[in-house]
Amino acid sequence: MPEEKTRRAVARDKREGKSASTQAGEFVREEIEHVREGKHGVQNTKQAIAIGLSKARRAGIDVEPGDTASPAVKKKARKDIAKGRKKTAAAKRPAAKRSAGAKKALKTASKKTAKKAVSRTALSKQAKKAASKRTAADRSAAAKKAARTKGPAKRSAAAKKAARTRKQAA
Repeated sequence: MPEEKTRRAVARDKREGKSASTQAGEFVREEIEHVREGKHGVQNTKQAIAIGLSKARRAGIDVEPGDTASPAVKKKARKDIAKGRKKTAAAKRPAAKRSAGAKKALKTASKKTAKKAVSRTALSKQAKKAASKRTAADRSAAAKKAARTKGPAKRSAAAKKAARTRKQAA
């Protein structure tokens, strides 16, 4: 179950007209916090992101899997999205044994490995790797949309930060 803080952040993103992936990012952030707090472990960065995306889909955010996703991942995403669309309280609960097994697997994962998997450097590497797979036109379109939806105050802050970064790099 997502935390109240996360649900509020997602609702705010939705009101502001942000994309489904931006809304899902809040769930991913929550999951990374959980791993850092030691609530459970993960084997790698991608697993933490996958758990967050799964939570987002089950919360009703239509985040489609990537084009390069495996058939198994696509099937799981379809199931999660379907579950998220069901608004009935009588939605079938997962089997107790299956839930217990999943929780045990996450809890017994190495905490040391988990902390490394969600470190700043690991997340940075993952982001750069994911970005490198996108085309220049795709990245440019995303940047233009971000500039449109950001708002004047945040746009100004982003421009100042970019100037500082360029100055440091020079």
